[in-house]
Amino acid sequence: MVDVIRVSRDDNPTPEARREWLVTNGLGGFASATISGEITRRYHGFLIAALPAPQGRVVMLNDLDVAVGRSDGSLASLRDSGRFVDFTLTMGLPSWRYEIDGMTIEKSVLMPARHNITYIGFRLIGGARAIRLFLRPAVNFRRIEAAVSEPLASGYALTANGRHYEIAAGAGLPVLRLMISGCDATSFTADGGSRHECDFVTEEQRGYDARGSLWSPGYFTVELQPDSIATLIAATEPWHTVEALHPDAARRFETERRRRLVAMAPPAAREGLAAELVLAADSFIITPVGRVADIVRAHAEGDEMRTVIAGYHWFTDWGRDAMISLEGLTLATGRVAEGKWILRAFAHYVRDGLIPNMFPEGDCEGLYHTADATLWFFHALARYVEYTGDRATLTLILPKLQEIVRLHLEGTRFGIKADPRDGLLSQGAEGYQLTWMDAKVGDWVVTPRRGKAVEINALWYNALSLLTQWLRDARHPEADEIAGHAELTRQSFNRRFWNESRGCLYDVVDGENGDDASFRPNQIFAVSLPHPVLDRQYWRPVVDAVEQKLLTPFGLRSLAPDEPDFKSRYFGDLRARDAAYHQGTVWAWLIGPFIDAWLKVHPDKRETARGLLAGFETVVAEAGIGSISEIFDAEPPFTPRGCMAQAWSVAEVLRCLVKTAR
Repeated sequence: MVDVIRVSRDDNPTPEARREWLVTNGLGGFASATISGEITRRYHGFLIAALPAPQGRVVMLNDLDVAVGRSDGSLASLRDSGRFVDFTLTMGLPSWRYEIDGMTIEKSVLMPARHNITYIGFRLIGGARAIRLFLRPAVNFRRIEAAVSEPLASGYALTANGRHYEIAAGAGLPVLRLMISGCDATSFTADGGSRHECDFVTEEQRGYDARGSLWSPGYFTVELQPDSIATLIAATEPWHTVEALHPDAARRFETERRRRLVAMAPPAAREGLAAELVLAADSFIITPVGRVADIVRAHAEGDEMRTVIAGYHWFTDWGRDAMISLEGLTLATGRVAEGKWILRAFAHYVRDGLIPNMFPEGDCEGLYHTADATLWFFHALARYVEYTGDRATLTLILPKLQEIVRLHLEGTRFGIKADPRDGLLSQGAEGYQLTWMDAKVGDWVVTPRRGKAVEINALWYNALSLLTQWLRDARHPEADEIAGHAELTRQSFNRRFWNESRGCLYDVVDGENGDDASFRPNQIFAVSLPHPVLDRQYWRPVVDAVEQKLLTPFGLRSLAPDEPDFKSRYFGDLRARDAAYHQGTVWAWLIGPFIDAWLKVHPDKRETARGLLAGFETVVAEAGIGSISEIFDAEPPFTPRGCMAQAWSVAEVLRCLVKTAR
């Protein structure tokens, strides 16, 4: 059973303007704003449509002002102080209640799967008479990455045909289609087009332009009867698609789809926080719009095309994030077929022994600037095969894995190459950050990690061990050679990375400035992975040290507080934020590998390990409602920061909830 998350005006420690809701459509499109109704980010809006490259994601309906006609002829906005009663998230779908003159109005937002359509519903609960709603849409048709100060389009045009209304803004931009459903007593008043200024306060806090303009063509007037529902439909889809699905049916279908998602998850993920995260996981698994060749190829192979959005609101699909998230998003949720489709899609794009960190869009080439995503690919595939027993997919991909290892041994892009003297994997190229600690501002590399990074080599050994195992299962003659590389890596790792004076592991050896002893969480992977590279005698010292210095209720700090570069707060403009991004800031996803490692040291304390996840019970109602943020400040109160909904945060917490279940 999925818990209902409720935020009331009476029990609200976090202001409504700081809490955000999110609804997604399985294409990468979404609707999102604060639960107070304010749009504070460039990414906020009721319809952010996912369109083929080069358009990408476009904010089509930025805002919708809702006012109620009062008996004295005045208007009362739902945003006025004191109108808000509560916000609820039921089966992952948001709704609000407002009170005006003793009447209760309920608002809801829904996007049907695989369509750039948003339904914004209004219901008058009880009441003795009808009320009049005034709905004013506001737009600017801006790509989500664009600054809010970007000028409005040169000319907006409104056309009407019966109850169908269209707003266009010139060539190269889609048309926004609007209509009211469920109420015959509806009219539209075109007032010549009005422009108003909007302050995006979160953009200002993040150091960006914060003043922007929105354009409105006029307003709808709706006579809403007691206990009836009127729905504003906003879409970029053609009218025949919009008309094909009635809002009532859309609500029914989407609610049932979400019930099925929970039902297909393992028993341990069907109630409480885990069930909430099963629904949150759904927001990250998408069918990418516009990748026609990929979709056609997948269909020809009997697959569907799926990929993983790294986080909302601004990330797209990244290879590293997809591979780290795959187990939690697809295997811990029972969506194993989609896990296979994701793996096979990335396998198709292996180039020079690397999977893409970012997929190609339109005519652009994919980006391969990552030293770890490909090694995480081995791990994700291994977890998939263990869950499913699907040896056919493994057999299909095995030649790619052999090619990957061969090119890592010989050397490939970005200086990624195994050192023949010790077997350790080195990486680094001028101008690129290749590990997950990839913050870079202009020419300033915040966390320089060129050389032999600890987690890269833990992943490298894990990949070599997995390939050895798979080749032996296939009776392949290369198995012993790969096993030899793995053993050389293991011996060298334990000799080079153990820092006797500090009782932990170096973060990087043979780096640009020698060996880096900074105390970071990356060392936990030497214990956590299925094939741990670290000798058993060092497991407890590493796990204990990480627990003492880095563990918080919401993940691991990225740098120990006693390090000179430690930053306790992630806040300010881009430079200030990136200076803290991997210099202390807590990363929620790291709770997963920490629990894996902790349970290797404390195998009989599963219930205690589960207790390490307790903090996430409350955080799902504090920032991105129903989801888990990307990062948190490094010190109390551990304020959520970054993306309000992050794939690997959700995936790793969910995976560990399933792993530690009774």
